[in-house]
Amino acid sequence: MENDILQIGNKNFKSRLIVGSGKYPDFKTTYDATIASEAEMITVAVRRVNITNPNEENLLDYFKHTNISFLPNSAGCINAKEAITLFRLTKEATGIDFIKLEIIGDTQKTLYPDVIETLNACEVLAKEGFNVLAYTNDDPVMAKKLENAGASAIMPLAAPIGSGLGIQNRYNIAFIKAAVKIPVIVDAGVGCASDSAIAMELGADGVLTNTAIAQAKNPILMAQAMRDAIKAGRASYLAGRIPKKPYATASSPNDGLLEFS
Repeated sequence: MENDILQIGNKNFKSRLIVGSGKYPDFKTTYDATIASEAEMITVAVRRVNITNPNEENLLDYFKHTNISFLPNSAGCINAKEAITLFRLTKEATGIDFIKLEIIGDTQKTLYPDVIETLNACEVLAKEGFNVLAYTNDDPVMAKKLENAGASAIMPLAAPIGSGLGIQNRYNIAFIKAAVKIPVIVDAGVGCASDSAIAMELGADGVLTNTAIAQAKNPILMAQAMRDAIKAGRASYLAGRIPKKPYATASSPNDGLLEFS
């Protein structure tokens, strides 16, 4: 497992857990939970969290002495034009070209992504040299289109953002994994550690979670649980589960049983 490296674009990661920075009470708790999770990448909604203004409390300051990378995302953007502009400005201000592309179509209820705008933005940003991690629905056809558009990773939702419902369609996650050659990171809807383990056992290359940690009663403990669940789920997937059978199979063979008269 030590050599089980996750490669996304031009970066390698030992951890297969990505965490978010939203919904925490303060930057200190964000930092403590992230360290506890052993994640090597944290998402930042650059329209909502300060990482560019040095005159205000800056999340970058908390992580500057760590090896944790920032993954700017376009949360709050509703079309390709907004997302493209945002990432260009972010790259100019920070030099970061490793991004999570997130364009929401339904901003009122489901927070489902607008996959057409996402695809259009992905094509432009990938051509400009960005490593695009594309948030999308759990559709293997769109996943393949995003890969063809130059995405570095596909990030299908497990359930609506922040719902905590867990993976609602396990088959589609497996279909997406089979459809693309780039990493598949299950994103949105994770509610507890077992959800992350299931995602990994389905063959996902990683999991991104925010709300499940940030709004847990004990965020630090939940971060640790997510860390361990990712490792366990990955190990279970690599080990290979036994086939499912309709009837029982004895753990011990019947041959050579002692006979009693």
